[in-house]
Amino acid sequence: MPDDPDHNTLNISEALARAQAHWNAGQADEAEQWCQRVLSAWPGQADALHLLGLMAHAWGNLELAIGYLRAACRAPRAPAVYAANLAEMCRQKGLLAEAGQAARRAVAMDPGLTAGWNNLGIVLQEAGRFDESLACLERVVALQPDWADAHNNLANTLRRLGRLDLAEPHYRRAIGLNPAHAGAHSNLAFLLSSLGRYDEAADLAQRAIGLDPHLVDAYLNLAEVETSRHRHEAALRALDMLHAFAPQHPAALVARAKLLRQLERHEEALRLAREAVALAPHSADAHNTLATALQSLGQTGEALEAFGRAATLPGTVTEEALLGRAVLLTEAGRRDEALAAFGRALEAFPGSAPILSARADAHTFRPGDPDLARLEAFVAEGERRPLAERIPAHFALGKAYLDIGEPAQAFAHFEAGNRSKRASFAYDPGAAEHWMARVAGAISPALFGRLQGLGTASALPVFVVGMPRSGTTLIEQILSSHPQVTGAGELAALRLAVEASGLFPDRLAALANDAPDAQDTAARALGALGRDYLARVAPLAHGRARLVDKMPGNFVYAGLIPLILPGARIVHARRDPVDTCLSCYTKLFGGDQPFAYDQRELGRFYRLYERLMAHWRSLLPPERFIEVDYEAVVDDLGAEARRLVAFLGLPWDDACLNFHDNPRVVRTASVNQVRRPIYRSSKGRWRAYADYLGPLLDALGVAPR
Repeated sequence: MPDDPDHNTLNISEALARAQAHWNAGQADEAEQWCQRVLSAWPGQADALHLLGLMAHAWGNLELAIGYLRAACRAPRAPAVYAANLAEMCRQKGLLAEAGQAARRAVAMDPGLTAGWNNLGIVLQEAGRFDESLACLERVVALQPDWADAHNNLANTLRRLGRLDLAEPHYRRAIGLNPAHAGAHSNLAFLLSSLGRYDEAADLAQRAIGLDPHLVDAYLNLAEVETSRHRHEAALRALDMLHAFAPQHPAALVARAKLLRQLERHEEALRLAREAVALAPHSADAHNTLATALQSLGQTGEALEAFGRAATLPGTVTEEALLGRAVLLTEAGRRDEALAAFGRALEAFPGSAPILSARADAHTFRPGDPDLARLEAFVAEGERRPLAERIPAHFALGKAYLDIGEPAQAFAHFEAGNRSKRASFAYDPGAAEHWMARVAGAISPALFGRLQGLGTASALPVFVVGMPRSGTTLIEQILSSHPQVTGAGELAALRLAVEASGLFPDRLAALANDAPDAQDTAARALGALGRDYLARVAPLAHGRARLVDKMPGNFVYAGLIPLILPGARIVHARRDPVDTCLSCYTKLFGGDQPFAYDQRELGRFYRLYERLMAHWRSLLPPERFIEVDYEAVVDDLGAEARRLVAFLGLPWDDACLNFHDNPRVVRTASVNQVRRPIYRSSKGRWRAYADYLGPLLDALGVAPR
C-alpha cells in the first residue's frame, strides 16, 4: 500500500496528484488505490472518477469506464473535457444518442474545446448525420489546422458525403502532419479501394498495420480491398490476423460474415452475424449483416425484421438497410410493397444512386423521368463518387435509355459500366479456354462408360445449366411451381463439393485403371462426391421429391454429374447466342461472371461453352439429359412445360403454367422477368441493336443483319 496521510487529514489535491503520477508511471494498482482513497473521503469527486474511467478504458473495460465517466460528469463543477471523453467512450460502445448528448454538453460548456467539437463531429458522422458532422469537423480544422486527427476525421465525413475528391487531400494532409498516423493510412486505403485503385489501397492498408498492428480498421480495410479484387483467400488471411488479437470484435465478426456470404458459406455467415448482434445489440451494421445472411438462406420474414431493425438504429447503414429490404421484397415477388419500400428509401435518401440503380429494374422509364436525370447527375461527378456505385448507375442508365427508345445513349452507358467493371478484376480468356479443354479431355466416351453408375443414386437433384440469361430462371420457375419440386436457386454446392474432392478434372482418369479393386475404389470416390453434394442441398428440398439447382455454370460439370449422381437429371437451357450475350452484356451480375464485361471476351466464351456442351451431348444418356430452347418455351409454354415435368418423372400440374404467380424468393438477374407471364419481345431482340454489337457479332461469327 502506498504511504498516505491519515484518512481524516487527507489532502485531496495531493492524493489526486499522486494518483496521476502513479498512472503516468504505469503503476495502475497504486493509481487506483489513491483514487479510491479520494472517493472514500469525498464520494462523487469528479477528478478521481474521471481518472478511474480513463484507467478502466485503458484496461479494455468500456462498461466500467462509462460508469465512472457518467458519475464524474454528474459532479457540479466537472470540466467540459469530461463530457467530451464520455461522448467518445459512449461512441465506442455504440451508444450514439448518449454520446451526442455528452458531446453537445461539452461544447456548450466550452465553445472553444477542440476535443469536444471533434468528438461531436465523429458521433454525428457515425449516426449518419453527415452535414452536421461536416460543420463540426471543419470548425475543428479551423481551430487547430495542424492536428492530423482533425484532418483524418474531416476526410471520413467528406468520404461518407461522397466528396471523395475533397476527402483524399485531407487524408494526405493528415499523413503529412503525422507520417505514423495509422488510421489515416487505413482510411485512405478504404477511399482508394472505392475508386478502384486497389494496388495503392492494399499498400496503404499494409502500411497501417505495420504502424499499428492492433488497428482493427486496417485489417478490415485490407480485407475489403482484397475482396474487391476477388482475392477471397487473401481477405480471409487479413481477417484471420485480426481474429488473433480481437476474436470477439463485432466489426471483425461482421466483416467475416459478409465475406463468407460472398463465398456462399451461408450457415457460417449466419452464425457469425448472430454472434455480432449478441455482442453489439445496438449496432446497425450487425443487424444489417444478419439480415443479408438470413436473406441468403431464404428466411425472408426474419430477414425483413432484421433490415427494419438496422434501419431504425443510429449509424451509417440506414440507406443500405432500407435498400436491402426493398430488394428482398422484390425477390419475394411482393412488387407493390417493394416499390413502396423503394419510395420510402428515396424519401430518406433523395438522389441515392444505389437506391435509384436497384429500382431501375422494377421501374419502366418514360421520357423526362426524374430518376434518369438524378442518375445522370451522379455519373457526371466521375471519380468523386465510389466506383462500386458508378458501375450500377451506368447499367441503370443503359436500361433507362433502352426503355425510352434511345439506344445510342443506352449503349454508351453500358460500355462505360462494362469497361469499369472489367477493369476491376483479372480475367484471362486464354486460361478459360485451356480450362474448358482440360474439362472436356477429362471424360472420354470410354471413361464415361467405365465409370457410369458407380456414384450415389438419387433422383432428388435436377440441374438446370447453360449460359447466364439463357432461360435457366424461367425453367426453374416453371418446375418449382410444381408441388413436388423445390427451386433452390443458384447453388455453389456442386462446385464446392468438386473442389473439395480434388478429383476433377485431372484425377478422374486414374479411377478407370486395370487394378483388381479399381471398380470399388472408383465407386467409393464417386459415391463420396455425390454424397457430399446431397448433404449440402438435401436440407433445402423441404421434403419434396425434386430439387432444382439452377447454377448456370454447372454446365462445366455436366459430364461429371451422371458419374457421381446417376439418378440426377440435367436440363440444358439454350437461347439464341446473340440474344443471350446481349442480355449478359446489359446486366450487372451480382456474382462472378468475369467473361461478361467485354463484347469480344463474351462472344469467345460463348463459343467455348457451346463446344463443351457439344462434347457432353455426345456422352450424356437421353433419359437423364434434356435440352430446352428458350424460344420454344415462349412459342408453346404448355408443350414445353409438359415435356419438362415428364422428364422429371412427375405427374402434370397446371400450376406450372402459372409460374409467374409462384411466391417463392427469386434471387437472380431475372427476378423481375419471371414475375410476368410469357412474353415474346425478347426473341431476336439483338437485331434492333446490331449497330452497337460489332465486337460481339465478330467474336460469335454472326452477320450483322
